[in-house]
Amino acid sequence: MEDLKTRSEELERELTKSLQREENMKIELQRLHKRVRVAEDAEEQLCAQLGDLEAETVDHAHEYQTHLVALMKQLETAHKFIESASFDP
Repeated sequence: MEDLKTRSEELERELTKSLQREENMKIELQRLHKRVRVAEDAEEQLCAQLGDLEAETVDHAHEYQTHLVALMKQLETAHKFIESASFDP
């Protein structure tokens, strides 16, 4: 009978330890879940910012190309003017 009582006490201690480990794991899982949510939110924000930067970069590239074309036209006009001026006696 004493052996059963001792064994029962051991099992109760093991159960208590197991329940405590389970509770600790739940707490750790909640922490990890919170960290994952924070990381996901940060990822979404970064993706949105990246999209904004990409759109801004495309706009700048179009503006630069338009400016470059305008400068090339000015240069072509200047060359034509110089050529016509150099052929006039």
